[in-house]
Amino acid sequence: MFNMLYDWFWWDRLWLPVNLTWTDLEDREGWVYAKASHLYVTVPYAFTFLLIRYLFERWIATPLAVSVGIRQIVHLKAEDNPILELYYTTQCRNPTQVDIDGLSKKSSLSVRQTERWFRRRRNQDRPGVLKKFKEASWRFAFYLSASIGGIIALYDKQWFYDTREVWTDFPKQSMLESQYWYYILEMSFYGSLLFSITFDVRRMDFKEQIIHHLATMVLLSFSWCVNYIRIGTLVMLVHDASDVFLESAKLFNYAKWDKTCKALFVLFAIVFMVTRLIIFPFWLIHCTWVYPVQHYPAFFGYYFFNVMLVVLLCLHLFWAYLILCMIKKFMFGTLTKDERSDNEEEREEESSLPEDEGAEQHKHGSELAAKERERTRTAVLDACLHQRATTSHRLCTDSSSA
Repeated sequence: MFNMLYDWFWWDRLWLPVNLTWTDLEDREGWVYAKASHLYVTVPYAFTFLLIRYLFERWIATPLAVSVGIRQIVHLKAEDNPILELYYTTQCRNPTQVDIDGLSKKSSLSVRQTERWFRRRRNQDRPGVLKKFKEASWRFAFYLSASIGGIIALYDKQWFYDTREVWTDFPKQSMLESQYWYYILEMSFYGSLLFSITFDVRRMDFKEQIIHHLATMVLLSFSWCVNYIRIGTLVMLVHDASDVFLESAKLFNYAKWDKTCKALFVLFAIVFMVTRLIIFPFWLIHCTWVYPVQHYPAFFGYYFFNVMLVVLLCLHLFWAYLILCMIKKFMFGTLTKDERSDNEEEREEESSLPEDEGAEQHKHGSELAAKERERTRTAVLDACLHQRATTSHRLCTDSSSA
């Protein structure tokens, strides 16, 4: 059964043009082709990216955040309450007023205390600015490196300037070493994003992000296996270009450099619209939709690849809408947060202090309490001494009178 499914999945007619088989893509006479087995290396590389990210955030991003005035926020911790904790984790983070009334009776707390508990509990899960800054720093570093690397790998290639050259001699196009590493590193990075998405900052477009990462992984894997590598490298470069400006705008937003943030965001919006809503559909999708059928009849892999590209285009349209919403706030109001941020997380505010300031205030408060206790002990001692002196004086007076 398994062998039958395996043979059907890798059937030549599904993924390759007519009159071509997988044997045509075997290495020979100095020609090297991509193979599905090469993709196994992306799994350990993805975990390597997670390790590099951890070190980067700890030794580079965190000191950088501190240098621009970003510190870890210490939220007030909710008291241990099994009843409320169970409801919070299994039912809802924002209970209605009716639920609040019922929970206050079950937990023997007042309604106000129950509301305060949920507010503090939500704030415990709320990602701080430092976490967002570190995450944006890591992505900025990768996208900048990938964009520079992509340009270096493609600037001297004919298909970078003329997309018709993408299909010249297809599929018998030998893979270059630069293409190998460009693909493997990009796929490993997106794999690491899938692994880390559960503990990264959760935003309003969480589901769209998962769809985007999965669609990207499927596209890259498919294009790798059927030797669509030339068009794949162009798609990766187009996507990385705008992300550099997005992540840099986030960094300056978290650092509260408003003018620089707005300038970078406008630049990001322009690059995004040009690369993903003009170049991507009218150059790259046109390249994969029109030119291939001039060389061979359409087949399943042809339709599959183009459908996945259209899925990415739909996600681009969704994000373009969010970008336009933020531009509207730039023009007619004040933009105070990422439009994709979870509204509840942005809305829930409570008194809190940076970690250093909280520790300092706690230390200062302890010193004041110690001084107050010392003054109290001194006052009590003085009172006792005064009482003893008064008693001795009275005894001496009584003895003299006697």
